[in-house]
Amino acid sequence: MKCHHCGFDAAKDLKIGRQDMCPKCGTALHCCLNCRFYAESVHHQCREEQAEFVNDKSGANICDCFEPGDSGAIKSDTQRELARKKLEDLFKK
Repeated sequence: MKCHHCGFDAAKDLKIGRQDMCPKCGTALHCCLNCRFYAESVHHQCREEQAEFVNDKSGANICDCFEPGDSGAIKSDTQRELARKKLEDLFKK
C-alpha cells in the first residue's frame, strides 16, 4: 500500500489501525483514499455497498470495510511532484 498523499510504500503485511499515520508525511493511513474500495466515479466514492458514508475521505476513519489498496487516489499534484523528484534525482539537479 502507498500513502495517498506522498506515495510512501507502507508495509503490505502491516495491519493498518485507525490511528496509524504515514511515517514520511504524517497523514492518516486508515482512510478512504488508501482503501482498495475507493473510486471517485461511484456513489459516495466507495465500491463497497455495505460501507457507511464517510464525509472526510482523507481523514482517519473507523470503516469496517477498509482494506489497504494500491492508492490510485494519489493527487495529481503529488504525482507530478513525485515524477519531478525522480527526474531530478536521475539527473542530480
